[in-house]
This record gives sequence, structure tokens and C-alpha cells, in this order.
Amino acid sequence: MLSHKLRSLALAVSAAFLFSAIVRTDAQTSDYVKTFDLPTKPTSEGAYAGVDATGAQVVFWHSQTGKNEATLQALADQFNKGNPWKITIQPQNKGNYNTVFQAMLAALQTKQLPNLTVAYPNQAAQYQNVKALVDLNDFFNDKTYGLTKSVTDDIPNAFLQSDLNPQHNNQRLGMGMFRSMEVLYYNKDALTALGYSAPPKNWDEFKDMSCKYKASGPNRVGYQIRTDASFIAAAAFAQGADIYDYTTNKFTYDNPAVQVAPKVMQDLLAQGCAALIANPAAFSDQNEFAKQTTLFYINSTAGINFIRDAIDKSGKPFAWDIAPIPYKDKPVANVYGASVSIPKTTKQQELAAWLFIRWFIEPEQQVTWAQATNYFPVRRSAASGMEAFFTANPQYKHAFDLLADTKAEPPIAAYSRVRDLASNAFNDILDNKPVEDTFSALNADANAEVAKNPPGAPLPTPLPTKVPTAAATQAK
Repeated sequence: MLSHKLRSLALAVSAAFLFSAIVRTDAQTSDYVKTFDLPTKPTSEGAYAGVDATGAQVVFWHSQTGKNEATLQALADQFNKGNPWKITIQPQNKGNYNTVFQAMLAALQTKQLPNLTVAYPNQAAQYQNVKALVDLNDFFNDKTYGLTKSVTDDIPNAFLQSDLNPQHNNQRLGMGMFRSMEVLYYNKDALTALGYSAPPKNWDEFKDMSCKYKASGPNRVGYQIRTDASFIAAAAFAQGADIYDYTTNKFTYDNPAVQVAPKVMQDLLAQGCAALIANPAAFSDQNEFAKQTTLFYINSTAGINFIRDAIDKSGKPFAWDIAPIPYKDKPVANVYGASVSIPKTTKQQELAAWLFIRWFIEPEQQVTWAQATNYFPVRRSAASGMEAFFTANPQYKHAFDLLADTKAEPPIAAYSRVRDLASNAFNDILDNKPVEDTFSALNADANAEVAKNPPGAPLPTPLPTKVPTAAATQAK
């Protein structure tokens, strides 16, 4: 059962459904049949011919908390009340993303699987090493339950591509429902005081602004350096490059364009215009930005509300905004985050799980979801119902506009380990090791991981968890 607090939150977000109900989109024309209007009788063709979803129970393992969890529960309640198959979605909070991953590894051994689970694309790739997931292409292309071209055209390309797995014959192992973006947060008032009218477009401007900010007052630096693998990828994308070649199935950290941003950070650190993050796990760089110790902060758009709250509580609020990661020719944004995957259980439950996904990504539901969570809506056309939200949250709107040109990090199984290797290499560079040599070694190590993790590779040994099994949650 939901806690009293969670039910209160669910009630608090329910008003959003009234607003979202007025959304009208060009994508939802006569060629697309809304989920609740689909035929309830089993179809006679396709991968799910003859399957009846009526009465199915779907256990959904997720990692959302607070308002996000309340909104997810409210949407599940709405689906449960309104769907004509009498399907019941049972969201179950399994902890953070890693806890969900460990629980899935254990469930794959016991065969007590959920019917829907949150998963990063590289985690889903590991599950598929033992053929544990449904290929959602079967649903995408289904004549009855599928998505029309008008719908897929309405979804940002990076959302779609990130779940196509190149090592598993481009099977679609998930649907992106928790997407955010790596962006540059900046102190607008401070830039104005330094004589600038816009955020940096390239790394040379970023360096100049950072060093001028350091010189403008005591205990200041331009930036505290984020060494996460997603930043390395984001900076590479912005240079017109990539960290992975989908054709050769090889990492490309030895590409000079991938090394541009790490070299910039090494130089800024040596000049004293940037600093290391004191406590990355506690987001101390976020707090330093809110205190105006730094001019810039780089992280996910999912943290917009945390930034806003920290600035408001700082005692010295200031104007701030969001910009793309400094780029070479044009902004190209790194869109990342978890998807939802359908484990193989019964055909009835698989179909029921897909029907929930299909309904969830319709614009009306996406308006509610995006406004409550700061994730991006899966459907661009949801923007027609978010105009007031955009006005009240201009930073989110500026990030939303960057969805025009996006890329995604590699969805392969090896990337789970490669992320750690990339972050370690970046930290070595900040310890003044040569950029080219360090990233050349990283590239060799990353591709060795690819060789160790081909399709069919054994799953990692699960770590113990204290969360209930799918069987236990279903019994409730």
C-alpha cells in the first residue's frame, strides 16, 4: 500500500490530469488509434495473435521517489481505472537504479520476474544476453497495437535510437520514459557583470569567462570539473564526434575531438580557473554554484528543481539559465536516462505491459509526467499542452529546445564497465597525465571490455538486496 504521504502527493498531482486532458496534437490523427480505443478482442495476426490481455496483472519495478513516484502511481491508477481490458498496473519501488539492476539479476536466476522494469539501455543489453526481454519492435510494428509513423516521427530520434541494440540485431530493448540531458547551467547575473551578454558557445569562450570570474573576487573559480562518463560523451557529441562507432562496434576515445574538453579542463585546473569537486556523491559542485563560488555547473536537466531550490535558499538569489555544452559547429545534446523494458513472462502480461507503455507515451499523459518530473516528454507534440509550464520554467524550455539535435550514449552491455574506466581516465588527466596517451589507453581498455561482453556473455553475479521479489509483490 502507498504511504499516507505518497497518497497525498498523488492527490496533489491529480489536478494536472484535468489540464492534460485538453491537449490536441497533429500526431494523433485518424491513422493513430488511442490505446483505450483499441479493439479488446484478441487480434488474428502478428506476434500476439490470439492473446487476450483482459484481467492481466502487471508488476512494474521502478526507482522513482517523492513527487515522481506519486505521479507515476497516479498515472497507473488512471490507467487501471480506464483501460477496457481491466489490466492492473502495480508500480513497485525497488530502490535506486542499481538496486533495480541487482534485483533483476537475482530475478533472472529465480525466474520470479516483474512484467515491466526500469533499465538503462546498457543494463537491458545485459539482460538480453540471456534472452530475457521482449523485442519491442514486435509491438512497434504490430498492425493493431503498434505505433504509426506519425507517432514515431513525434518522438525525438535519440529517444528511439538509444534503445536499439547494435549487438542484438537492433532489437528494441526498451522505451525511453525517463530522459534528461547534459547541459551547462550558468550564472546569468555574473556573466552580465563580467561584460558578457550570452553564455559561452565554445570552449575558448568558456575558458575566458572562467578565468575572468576567478579574478573577479576571492574564493571564486569558473567551474568545478565533472568527470562523469556522460560529460565526456556530451562534450564529444558537441564537437561533432562520438565515443563509439556503431558500425565497427568499437569505442573511439582515441579520436582527438573526444579529447578536446578533457584537455580544456586540464588547462583550466592548471591555471586555477577551475577546481576539483570536493564531494561529487553529495553534489557539492551544485551547492557551490548556488553559493556563487562557481560561474558554471554542468549536469542533468533532471536537477533543475534542485538547482532552483538551492539558489532560492542561498540567501543571495541570482538569475540563472541553461545553455548547451560548448560546441564546435552547432549544439548537439547528449540525451540520456533510463527506459522501461518488458521481461519475458507470459504473452498476456507482455501485451498488457505494452498497452500501458503505449498509453503512457500519449501526449496527454506526457504533459502530466514531464511537468511533474522535469523529464522530457517522449512526444514532442506534448509541448502544446505545456505552454504555461514553459513560461513558468524558462530554463526547462531552453533545454527542451535543444532536443532538435541530439545523440545518445552506446547502449551496449560493456558500457556499464566502460563508464567507470572513462571517469578514471578523466581523473588521471586532471592529475596531469597526458591527455592523448591516457585516452589512447582508455580506448584500448574499453574495446577489451567489448570483447569480454559479446551477446550471450554470462550475467554478473547479483549482490544481495533486501527488496521483495516479484512473487511477493504480486501476492499483495
